[in-house]
Amino acid sequence: MREVDRFSDLNNHLKEGGFKGVYKARTGEAYDGCAMFWKDDLFTLLHQENIEFQNFGLRHNVAQLCVLKMDQNHLNSDVATKASRIPPTRSLVVGNIHVLFNPKRGDIKLGQMRLFLEKAHKLSQEWGNIPVVLAGDLNSMPQSALYQFLASSELDVQLHDRRKISRHVEYQSQHRAYIYQNEDASSSWVSRSRPLVHEWSNEELRLATGSDRVTRLQHHLKLCSAYPSIPGSCRTRDNYGEPLATSHHSEFMGTVDYIWHTEELVPVRVLETLPVDILRKTGGLPSKKWGSDHLALVCELAFADDGSSS
Repeated sequence: MREVDRFSDLNNHLKEGGFKGVYKARTGEAYDGCAMFWKDDLFTLLHQENIEFQNFGLRHNVAQLCVLKMDQNHLNSDVATKASRIPPTRSLVVGNIHVLFNPKRGDIKLGQMRLFLEKAHKLSQEWGNIPVVLAGDLNSMPQSALYQFLASSELDVQLHDRRKISRHVEYQSQHRAYIYQNEDASSSWVSRSRPLVHEWSNEELRLATGSDRVTRLQHHLKLCSAYPSIPGSCRTRDNYGEPLATSHHSEFMGTVDYIWHTEELVPVRVLETLPVDILRKTGGLPSKKWGSDHLALVCELAFADDGSSS
């Protein structure tokens, strides 16, 4: 969860349902932060780390990383039967991030994501090459260079305009924002016959890549976005298979939230988001019925062993 400003109340409420949680407040003057919850009888928290991006000159956003161990002894009989072939101790890294919003600061967005991915990979290695699940509000569209970086594991930043890294353009008209996303969904952000080289200052490169001499970003996690793995309706999905909209308010409608996972995990099913026509009728979120301007993303994941799901 992101933009959590009443963690104590939320924690007490979810505790009644058997959940435990951890919270990391944003630095600076903000009064919200990131929170993660897990079923106490299914998972044990083995390790927890937070990232304060201000320590790297990357604004006041934060991220969370937890290592959770699955306890098969407390699975219900149905799930336990299916999981009988899984080793008794299964662990995974779960990450949660809220990336900077400012569309013009693609250097900071990339820098935050770079550090997040590096730390997730390091934890996976330290705990025995365990699977990784990453979720968050990336404040970036599926057509963006930041999305490309996650999906392909590399990015030449000089091929992209720093101010358009996220493709997160706000429009006064909800209709124009929706048309913008879908028109671009049919285009490719990978191929360019004549790459245009953009100028990045030494400081921008340092923030994005960690060095003013490095222009190519790389990460070591083989990530897949969860939603495209499960077929969905054209009423709720774009050409990438991502939801058409995970956020809707007076000036924007589009997808900025995602669940990513490594190849040791396989999506089984997802919760579809609301169709765009229904979202439009709400007049914008939050509302009396919907308490957030973001829609929930839910994915059921299975461990993959030797090519078979368990």
